[in-house]
Amino acid sequence: MTTRPAVLITGASSGIGAVYAGRFARRGHDLVLVARDNARLEALAARLRQETGVAVEVLPADLTRHGELATVEARLRNDARIGILINNAGIAQSGGFIDQSPDGIERLVTLNTTALTRLAVAASARMVDAGEGAIVNIGSVVGLAPELGMAVYGATKAFVLFLSQGMSLELAPKGVYVQAVLPAATRTEIWERAGIDINTLPEVMDAGELVDAAMVGFDRREAVTIPPLHVAARWDTLDATRQALLTDIRQAQAAERYRIAV
Repeated sequence: MTTRPAVLITGASSGIGAVYAGRFARRGHDLVLVARDNARLEALAARLRQETGVAVEVLPADLTRHGELATVEARLRNDARIGILINNAGIAQSGGFIDQSPDGIERLVTLNTTALTRLAVAASARMVDAGEGAIVNIGSVVGLAPELGMAVYGATKAFVLFLSQGMSLELAPKGVYVQAVLPAATRTEIWERAGIDINTLPEVMDAGELVDAAMVGFDRREAVTIPPLHVAARWDTLDATRQALLTDIRQAQAAERYRIAV
């Protein structure tokens, strides 16, 4: 019988992370659940053990704290049973760009980009050696839309998309699958924690529906999965246009329009 790889999930105590935990547990994967709230992790772990019979370990950690992040990195580097990383932990902030506090910006960027990247590096190095594995990075459609007015948050999510695409180009030939998942507004606690009333948002997806769609993309080995995008060709067109742009960039000379005296 084939042994299924264990799955390490960050931000696992609620919302998207907790749903991922349930879905993978029902597929027969053992779990390592990471989040700050130990009590909620333990309650989720107990329920999943009882309902599915898989082994569920709790690893409490605040990924914005260097020492606690390092503990999770070490686990990913050294535990050969972990074959899937769900890089889900993240936060948002309300208010305009000039309303952001320095400490708030640092925490947001640390969790959404630095911690995510460090965990991905820790996992991928071992996965490349094994010639197999999967890393799922949770981004957001906000990373495609500065018009939504969440400049810092959106920038971190644009980073996640770019990083995932770069990782995929480098790691896929070595046997490691990388998926970027781009949700739109999803019914989770991230909004309340950011001081945003979710009831003011026009359309909000249920976390279960989001994860179920993302896992269809996972099974299909999509590089980028956008669950709320109904016309898939629009993403294909955007990506093709981006690649065409690259062929038009001639680095040796400035474009003609910039070499004409005004």
